[in-house]
Amino acid sequence: MPTRSPMHQQIDTLPALIRNIAQPFDAAARRAFDFETCTSVKRIILIGCGDSHHAPVGAELAFNQLTGVPTQALSSLPFSRYTAGYLPDTGPKTNLVIGVSVSGKVSRTIEALAMANQAGATTIALTGNPSGPFGQTADTVFETAVPPLPDELAGMIVPGIRSYLASQIALILAALRIAEVRGALTTPAADAERATLAELADVIEETIQICEPAADELAERWREATMFEFVGAGPLYGVAMFSAAKVLEASGDPALAQDTEEWSHLQYFIADNKIPAVLLSANGFDADRMAEVARAAQSIGRPLALVSTEDASEIRAYVDSLLPIPRHVPERYASIVYSIPGELLAAARAVSVGSAYFCNFEGGRTVDWANGASAIYDSRMITELKR
Repeated sequence: MPTRSPMHQQIDTLPALIRNIAQPFDAAARRAFDFETCTSVKRIILIGCGDSHHAPVGAELAFNQLTGVPTQALSSLPFSRYTAGYLPDTGPKTNLVIGVSVSGKVSRTIEALAMANQAGATTIALTGNPSGPFGQTADTVFETAVPPLPDELAGMIVPGIRSYLASQIALILAALRIAEVRGALTTPAADAERATLAELADVIEETIQICEPAADELAERWREATMFEFVGAGPLYGVAMFSAAKVLEASGDPALAQDTEEWSHLQYFIADNKIPAVLLSANGFDADRMAEVARAAQSIGRPLALVSTEDASEIRAYVDSLLPIPRHVPERYASIVYSIPGELLAAARAVSVGSAYFCNFEGGRTVDWANGASAIYDSRMITELKR
């Protein structure tokens, strides 16, 4: 690739981003999650929209494994309209709702926190805009402002990459804070987990270096593709959604995310066997089922790539290409690293077909998204719980 695109250039900044935010975000998590909140909670719900939903889906396993508190990730509308009114009344501070909105202005997530408040939940806003309406709706703000880009990259409108990574890191640090306060992890154990998290900067750096040529090659091989699928389970279902979103935003191509099990019930029967599928597996809880899915996809002639480590031999036997993750990553943190190949593929696809990010904001689409048909920032909000 002769010239690195703006999206590629932002991907290059991700290792430094982790190194820059790990300690400040940890300090912010300690301020936001006080002793009473951490010790009283009986259930946790993570909410958001778009990338701010994909990050919580990726973090759900970490919350469940580390904190010992049942945790569920929901998109903001299903929570506000269909869930908030039915939260169990188990006492003060027992229901904890953590909302994610980088901008602090997304209508649906503001509404979701407001409905959580009405339901008596404790609400925490994870946002880089603490003074915005989202932060003002919550009981507490977990401030997670993303450091500015270098001057040479500032002002570029690129599919969201840095904010997604920052949200992931912040959520994991929140889980570690809750786990440590509750005694689910000793302080040395929690610090060891934080060190593992910080070391992912090096893993991401290696992943970019090793995966970029493979992503470039796939983009050229799949140049005539008219659609893309990303398939994953658990935390990597969040990555599948995020990766599909980056393809949509970068090149405008139709892209679908599907749960590993659901693929076998649905996409297995698609008529067009030329649609490429990217399988995501940390070679963990889902490895045996992903191998079966890969075998089924191969049997009907689907072009396949796998995002995993070299030792995922059972799955690799059925795929055409590997987008390699160079080191083993605990599955609860896999979404932080496994999102890189999808970003690289989306960036390479946009370069390959010469497309403009976000369809150049044409056809009713606007840069600020507020005045366009999507109404992300000025959608009508409900004011009473639905029961």
